[in-house]
Amino acid sequence: MILELHLLQSFPVSNLNRDDVGQPKTATFGGHTRARISSQSLKRAARLLFNDHGLDTDETGVRTKRLVDSTTDLLVTRGREESQAREIVIAALGHLGFGVDAGKGLTQYLLFVGRSSIEHLAEYCTANWEAMAKIEKKGAKAKPDKTTSAEAKRILDGSRAVDVALFGRMIADNKDFNVDAASQVAHALSTHAVVNEFDFYTAVDDLKPTEDSGADMIGTVDFNSACYYRYANVDLAQLARNLGDDTQLATRGVTAWLHAFVNAVPGGKQNSTAARTMPDTLLGVVRDTGAWNLANAFLKPVTDIDLMAASTDRLTEHFTRLRDFYGSTGLRAVVGASVTGALKHLPEGEIVTGVDEFTDRLLTAATA
Repeated sequence: MILELHLLQSFPVSNLNRDDVGQPKTATFGGHTRARISSQSLKRAARLLFNDHGLDTDETGVRTKRLVDSTTDLLVTRGREESQAREIVIAALGHLGFGVDAGKGLTQYLLFVGRSSIEHLAEYCTANWEAMAKIEKKGAKAKPDKTTSAEAKRILDGSRAVDVALFGRMIADNKDFNVDAASQVAHALSTHAVVNEFDFYTAVDDLKPTEDSGADMIGTVDFNSACYYRYANVDLAQLARNLGDDTQLATRGVTAWLHAFVNAVPGGKQNSTAARTMPDTLLGVVRDTGAWNLANAFLKPVTDIDLMAASTDRLTEHFTRLRDFYGSTGLRAVVGASVTGALKHLPEGEIVTGVDEFTDRLLTAATA
């Protein structure tokens, strides 16, 4: 079973997701420059909301290079001396097959693990304290034997972390730790052509003598304004497999996923732009197989003055044409909702008037 989410969301002056020179990200689509928000930015914004939508903190993971610090702190609370505990943790991670910069205490990779990994690693260090103390080159990545590899998988297990199960995990030189993502997230693209702009700002020293004029700091900040098409899906069978076939946790996981993605807004430059808008048009689909990204509805840029109304019309018309052409076999549910616009291309029975009914219908169909 696959749950798809299609959103149209308009942001005013904003720089939600910057490139390497500080400009809002863009992409060329249909021969025109579009505003873009990366899938990674959207996934992080959603992950940070999972605990607000039904998941406990011990059911979500952390992405970190700082397992050494966290595990050392835990060992110190249990009576171990800090500098020695730090050396033991570094040695243990290297012994388990994860290189560590001994000086900085950072792992070679940004690891995506369940929160219980810190506890498990501390227990491993305690149980093998003397052996880890004898390792001469602390932090050097070893090639673990079969037994040690099994311990590493147990310690860094992500099967109870819903976000690891949803978004997957890849460690290039140790495929045993890889997790196939249950959720796919597209880069958000503006439905229309966009040209980035910039704001010239000045700041004045509040304590400067009144007779002195002029600004004390000047600069520019890049921004754009855009109506974005956002798309994401989740494979419920894959999610359940990743969570050890715990169907209850998988159900709560997809519930958190749906609510989080509806509410997710990247945090870039928000303190200076407050671009805190909500999606205007929502389309959800539950299907047995397959997936339809509807971005091609906007291959030709929208040029109407009312961008949201025109984009909504394009989105629902494109979906209807695909459904007419490829058939509706395998579609379990189609649900549409719009804050401001009409959904004239959807049957009346597929239209709801609020987000609660929208999510309830989708989750009922997806978890039946």
